[in-house]
Order: sequence, then C-alpha cells, then structure tokens
Amino acid sequence: MQAASAFQRLCRAGDLLRAARDRPVSIREAAAAAGMSPFHFIRRFRALFGETPHQFLIRARLDRAKRLLASSDRSVTDVCLEVGFTSLGSFSDQFARRVGMAPSVYRRQARARHADRPRGARDACAAPGCLTLMGIAFATFEKRERPVAGRLRRS
Repeated sequence: MQAASAFQRLCRAGDLLRAARDRPVSIREAAAAAGMSPFHFIRRFRALFGETPHQFLIRARLDRAKRLLASSDRSVTDVCLEVGFTSLGSFSDQFARRVGMAPSVYRRQARARHADRPRGARDACAAPGCLTLMGIAFATFEKRERPVAGRLRRS
C-alpha cells in the first residue's frame, strides 16, 4: 500500500512539473508535492520514470513543442516561449539534440507526413509521450507487486 501511495505522489509531482509553463518549478517544490526530501525525490523519480525531474521537464516541453509545431502556424519563437523555454537558442539546441533536427525542419517533415490524412486521423497519431511513459511506469510498478494466491508477491 505504501508503494502505491509513493507512486501516486510521484505522478502528482510529474504532473506539477509538466503543467508549469508560466513559471519554473523548483525541485524543492516538486519534492514537497511528493512529500519527500529533494534528494529522495530525485532518486525515487528517476527510479520510477527512468529520468531525472529536469530531464522529464525538458522532454515534456519538447513533446508539447512538437505537437504545436506540427499543428499550428505559430512561429518557432512563439512555440519556444509557449512551452516554457526563455531562450530561443537553448530551445533550438535542446530540440535538435533530442529530436535530431531543427524545429523548423521538424515542422516541415511533420506536416508533409500528415498532409494527406483527414483531420481526425492527424490528431489521433500525435499521442503525448507522457501517456507512453506512464504506461511503462505502471507496467514496471505492476511487475513488482503482483498478487499471488490472495497476497502481494514482491519481486
């Protein structure tokens, strides 16, 4: 039962990190939301999600930027500011390193891939990465705590 509670608190902290666009969320704030010390929070967060809270935040921002670049006509600078980056240079650098191409190139390729699909199909294929990550995290959590003959078995 305690593991499920920690899982929920860490997920809430992840939601807090992902939702913060207008102001940066400190590790101390996220740790407080999870009811843990900052060091313990970072360690548990990384064990659950496979990345540090900072890496998680950058990935979530870039996932949102990819959706905006593919589906809106907003400038790259507007997208950069909308997702929470304060510098176009750092946004473009992070985007290119993690996605493998510049934001403007990504926009052209994403639109070319989805140009011949109907509007509903275009929206359906752009599932947020957080859903995939949560599925993996929950599957890992489930593996560790499987019910066996009416009780929990710890792996």
